[in-house]
Amino acid sequence: MPRNILITGANGALGLAIAEFFLSHEPEAIVHLGVRERRERAAALAERSEGRARLVTLEITDPEAWKVAIEQIGSVDVLVNNAGFHEDALLANMKSDQWSRVLDGNLGSVFHGCQAVMPGMMRQRGGRIVNIASLSAIHPPAGQTNYAAAKAGVVGLTKSLAKEAARMGITVNAVLPGYIEGGLPQEWSEEHLKALKMQLPMRRFARPAEVAAAVFFLASPEASYITGTALPIDGGMI
Repeated sequence: MPRNILITGANGALGLAIAEFFLSHEPEAIVHLGVRERRERAAALAERSEGRARLVTLEITDPEAWKVAIEQIGSVDVLVNNAGFHEDALLANMKSDQWSRVLDGNLGSVFHGCQAVMPGMMRQRGGRIVNIASLSAIHPPAGQTNYAAAKAGVVGLTKSLAKEAARMGITVNAVLPGYIEGGLPQEWSEEHLKALKMQLPMRRFARPAEVAAAVFFLASPEASYITGTALPIDGGMI
């Protein structure tokens, strides 16, 4: 049976790379691209994929939207909770809504997504959940107290849910990317980017496809005994 793959944040650099990796390495899969707005790149991928990639309107912080999306898809075999964002600020200056938005968009959304797919995965006695956390969960910089807390929460959620779901053949894992090409703030200067690269043993940022390959493996049948892991993908930074 072809697997249904649902990827949130599917219009961004990493979301698109994950979708393209599944499409090219699992030809029978149906890839559902979860997007809310700014869907141009996801729509273009769906158009050139001849029906194998489909847009799904999804507001990740709304449990009702998740319910509608799952009903539309039918059953989800693989969920990749990729959507997220940050609003950086020093804690002393951070507004309460900055804290709430980032926690809701990065951690609350993962909770809603996992809860939405679990009943179906439990019925079919199997499934794969891969949560995209961040290296900030375990190696946070200054100015990211909200984002670091949210992504650390994703790691904790992943490890706890993995224990709950293991006996039903459902694996739950997280990947913790560092800096990713195409996924960095546009306002960062070339000088700042060069300085960041000099901090990395590999002297370069991750390519989206390199992160996508790890996600694909964790979602594969061959990874059936790997659950509760939090895999840094950082080029040896920590």
